[in-house]
Amino acid sequence: MPDHTSPADTEITLPRLLGALSDPTRLGIVRVLSDGAERGWGQLCAPVAKSTLSHHLKMLREAGVTRTRQEGTRCYVTLRREVLDARFPGLLPALLSAAVADHVGEHVTEREAM
Repeated sequence: MPDHTSPADTEITLPRLLGALSDPTRLGIVRVLSDGAERGWGQLCAPVAKSTLSHHLKMLREAGVTRTRQEGTRCYVTLRREVLDARFPGLLPALLSAAVADHVGEHVTEREAM
């Protein structure tokens, strides 16, 4: 199923991108996804309600930071790293490096496989 809620590559704006990444939980989600692997929503673990985590994922998707793929009843999310690097060269690595140095987003982890 195509993802109709992510903006086209050229429609990703810097203010919206920075707004989405200004939240520590959303930045933590990006840190987890930064290895390029696709994750099921259930694999993401944050100390927030499921509805709040869903909201954060929606904000990232609508800003163009992530892409969500639905497969049956499951949703999978990936970081749109290549698109972001092409639109804003060097921005994502700088933000991720600063987040790691300042311990921002460490509260978001990947749930252990069962």
